[in-house]
Amino acid sequence: MSDRFVTRLIWTGVVVAALIAFARWLPGGGPADPAVRDAAPRPVAARGDLAADEQSMIELFERTRDSVVYISTRQQVRDFWTRNVFSVPRGTGSGFIWDEHGHVVTNFHVVEGASEAIVRLADGRDYKSVLVGASPAHDIAVLRIGVGFKRPPPVPIGTSSNLKVGQKAFAIGNPFGLDWTMTTGIVSALDRSLPTERGTVIEHLIQTDAAINPGNSGGPLLDSAGRLIGINTAIFSPSGASAGIGFAVPVDTVNRVVPQLIRTGRYVRPALGIEVDEELNRRLTALLGVEGVVILRVAPDSAAAKAGLAGATVTPEGGIVPGDVIVAVEGKPVDSVARLLARLDDFKVGDTVAVTVVRDRKQRDVRVTLQPGV
Repeated sequence: MSDRFVTRLIWTGVVVAALIAFARWLPGGGPADPAVRDAAPRPVAARGDLAADEQSMIELFERTRDSVVYISTRQQVRDFWTRNVFSVPRGTGSGFIWDEHGHVVTNFHVVEGASEAIVRLADGRDYKSVLVGASPAHDIAVLRIGVGFKRPPPVPIGTSSNLKVGQKAFAIGNPFGLDWTMTTGIVSALDRSLPTERGTVIEHLIQTDAAINPGNSGGPLLDSAGRLIGINTAIFSPSGASAGIGFAVPVDTVNRVVPQLIRTGRYVRPALGIEVDEELNRRLTALLGVEGVVILRVAPDSAAAKAGLAGATVTPEGGIVPGDVIVAVEGKPVDSVARLLARLDDFKVGDTVAVTVVRDRKQRDVRVTLQPGV
């Protein structure tokens, strides 16, 4: 062994010893004092009781969580080359328990186009569901699951007719497919309208700043008492992420539509018994210089016919002579076919409503008893 190698070995040992000694003085280094080395974790300071609003929000979430479900859907697709059919994941959403019979309410767009929907309860149990009925015009669907034991409680039903801007609102669901989540905010506005991709208009929507993200759709919007006031249905955001503007279908609409879906599988809208067309209506109202809905034809023996409403007539030259133009229902203005349908939807079949029409440039009110739509 050469002297040069021995010298290098000695200097290496000296440097390592110096580094170890220096490390003890660095943050996170080994303790030099035996008393510090044997120190125990510090005791947790008593925080005291939570604030009253914190307690109420915790209780609301814990009381409602079991009534909210996670919905995952699958869709059947056919392979282009093999022609084999596969079931692939389609999307996720939320829903809530409606009654003791296993009915689950969610948005129609959550299950639209799906061949299968799996409902997961808060305790982790999964159930295949069946579609009981749907109303695309209201973005509402009802599923049913067979829960043999430990049935989750239904969400208590509130009302949306007496909501006030500024009151608290709580959204519970599964945003982005995450576990059960609650966000809080206020009722930001009431009686909003939102056009749908199907050409209809959902009226009386609740606007809230409670964060609503993809996956929250179909989940409940609650008041501070834990009562259902709406179904979270949409967000307004160019990017598709939460932008502080969310919309919920009001519970008064839900409570009118869902029982029909459970009874018959479909929602029958109240109607006048007239024929209208959105595209043609835009052209005719622009030509006439009015805002309203031009009645193209009145069905024989319909509610409109019995009330004396008149449709348009066609001249021998092919021109159209307008009859009645509906401009309001119960004093609320009507400016499109979608708006007319939404106005009528505030009532039930058999209700008698005042329909304001313009005929020969004169305005008058006609009482019409609503009939079932087709």
